[in-house]
Amino acid sequence: MKKLKSLTILFVLTTLLVVAGGPSPNAMASPGAVAPVLGSAATFVALAASTLTNTGSGIFNGNVGTSPGTSVSGFPPGTVINGAIYTGGAVPAQAQTDAMAAYVALDSQPCGVELTGQDLGGMTLAPNVYCFTSSAQLTGNLVLDAGGDPNAVWVFKIFSTLTSASVSTVSVINGGKALNAFWKVGSSATLGTGTRFIGNIIAYESISMVTGATLTGRALALTGAVTMDTTGSPFPITNVPMDFILWVPIITK
Repeated sequence: MKKLKSLTILFVLTTLLVVAGGPSPNAMASPGAVAPVLGSAATFVALAASTLTNTGSGIFNGNVGTSPGTSVSGFPPGTVINGAIYTGGAVPAQAQTDAMAAYVALDSQPCGVELTGQDLGGMTLAPNVYCFTSSAQLTGNLVLDAGGDPNAVWVFKIFSTLTSASVSTVSVINGGKALNAFWKVGSSATLGTGTRFIGNIIAYESISMVTGATLTGRALALTGAVTMDTTGSPFPITNVPMDFILWVPIITK
């Protein structure tokens, strides 16, 4: 039985790149929402408990790995740069411990706005703690408006599942940062085909990204698998702050 059950887009065009950010921001938003300390989990772009599976030629700029599981597959065709592949061991184990601590810290934050039963699609949200006592759905476009505050933080506390419909998007405007969005998911997260998503997803169970889905942030699964379809032809990105990107769709000319 689960004891913890209650767990910008840089969008240019298409194709996939995965980049690790620096340390998690620890600034307080106005009002209420606080970015948790990710610790060593901040060095991972994808972290699973059981298995980590990649399909396609995605470029992962940062660590990927599993703990306590030891199965990581899809490298090649996927490529890891500026990081390593960890199939168990002390490094991903510590990252899992730190990710769990961040999950608990997010779960402890008081709710600012209750959104249970509402679709996130079509909303524009200021920094705050947003809560769902059941599942959360994104159908369409969600905009996170920082209001000119570079330290703005958004926390989404979701009791069960997070699901996005095909070609849905999350973007940040007015000076906000993608890595200042945190999604605490009580069970599993699924990003639908072609979804453009941002933020740090910390799911108690699993995380799945369907073909063409992209994430600017981190995918951290505490007890289950991370499954990603990075099908496409990725290209390196230049002149982009390393603390700003994780999964990025881009086309070169």
